[in-house]
Amino acid sequence: MNQSETPLLQAVTELIETNPAYFRIPGHRLDKGVSPRWTDKVGTAIFAYDVTETPLTDDLHSPEGAIGEAQRLLGELYGADQSFFLVNGSTCGNEAMIISAALEGERIMVARNAHKSAMMGLILSGAEPVYVMPEVIDDWAVQGEITAESVRKGFEENPDCKALFLVSPSYYGVSSDLEKIAEICHAYGALLLVDEAHGGHVYFHDRLPAGALEAGADVCVQSMHKVTGALTQSSVLHIKHHGVGEAALDRIAQNLHLVQSTSPSYLLMTSLDCARYELAANGIKMMEKALYLAEYARERIHKIAGFRCMEGERLDRTRIVISAGSIGLTGYALEKILFEEYAVNMELSDYENVLAIVTYANEIEDMDRLAAACAEISRRYVGQDTLQRKNSCSSFPMLPQQVMTPRKAYFSDIETVCWQDAVGRIAGQMIAPYPPGIPVIYPGEQISQAVWDYIECFRREGRHIHGAGSNGQLDWVKVIASRRVV
Repeated sequence: MNQSETPLLQAVTELIETNPAYFRIPGHRLDKGVSPRWTDKVGTAIFAYDVTETPLTDDLHSPEGAIGEAQRLLGELYGADQSFFLVNGSTCGNEAMIISAALEGERIMVARNAHKSAMMGLILSGAEPVYVMPEVIDDWAVQGEITAESVRKGFEENPDCKALFLVSPSYYGVSSDLEKIAEICHAYGALLLVDEAHGGHVYFHDRLPAGALEAGADVCVQSMHKVTGALTQSSVLHIKHHGVGEAALDRIAQNLHLVQSTSPSYLLMTSLDCARYELAANGIKMMEKALYLAEYARERIHKIAGFRCMEGERLDRTRIVISAGSIGLTGYALEKILFEEYAVNMELSDYENVLAIVTYANEIEDMDRLAAACAEISRRYVGQDTLQRKNSCSSFPMLPQQVMTPRKAYFSDIETVCWQDAVGRIAGQMIAPYPPGIPVIYPGEQISQAVWDYIECFRREGRHIHGAGSNGQLDWVKVIASRRVV
């Protein structure tokens, strides 16, 4: 195939150039009907590409033309046997992987640091999760890799698991040894499903961790909007056959219909087509630039008193995890200062750290601003008697007791109780500090004292929590009616 082609971009352009009398959805009629309040600021040309299915533009749910060709080009670039555009983000891809791999009553191994979309997939499928815990990088209070040893132990104790679902690389750029893990999964006839939302770029430079498909994964999902230039919500799913779980793999295309919009955005799909083209043409150069910029900033920050950057063997070096804890600043405080006083926007903060995601689209000036801001903050805080004290926000709780599957809990009768009275109750909802969106408690699990204490730390500090009420406060929580573990 010719990777210099962008078939979907070409198809939509051809439609626009016919200057049609347009009677299809959407109602804004190409570039004519969008609010001038918006077009006065951004122009009108891009809106003409917001079209729908036509004889020229193909159909995502039954592709035979431009979309089908664009997906085949994507698959060839990544070495997949089959690839799909996702317009509902990586969330829908993760859901499709899980509901395809394990049916109701079957078991699936799930990494406990998985994104909350894994829980959504479990609710949809009805499968029983068996959790495998990630390593913890104590010096940074960050959940790290899933080890091959923990996966092997998990399958030895639960050989009937149909698949393993894990995240690699993580939000913080930490990768697992997917090659060894894939061998273990396949030895048990199980699929390896990888949430590679943060790793669509790693295939394009040998200084980055190995990609999931390269390492032997059967299915992976990538958020192409995160670091590779596609528009927000644009993701992809890849399938690679290794002779296991073929029936499950055959279900994925069908199950994507369950979780994807029937009105897919052509802006999102065209951005995927163009992002794939740029990676095919310039991927190595793009990653070279990102790596150079990240290393440049990392070296400068390492030299700043009171600041440090995370290092490790299997890290995505385009991500910079920064801590100023030794001078008394939590990650939350550091992010707030950087944003409000220096207009430096970090991706996320936790109790210990802030995270910078560096891409090919950054410039040296961005890295200088980050480093200069850190240096000035250091001068202000070094020497002050404000040393940071660790609390429960930085100590991950033990795995809660699972009383019922997420699906059974989700569809059970629930009652609402005061958060202060929640210890010992069975959760009827998910609670996940966000970002990174990793659930601390799943529906169907007991809210132990340790779990309550951990979540309470975030609640007390006013942190953003998915699962809080409409007012953003976790004053009340949904629990299974009349159920308490004694």
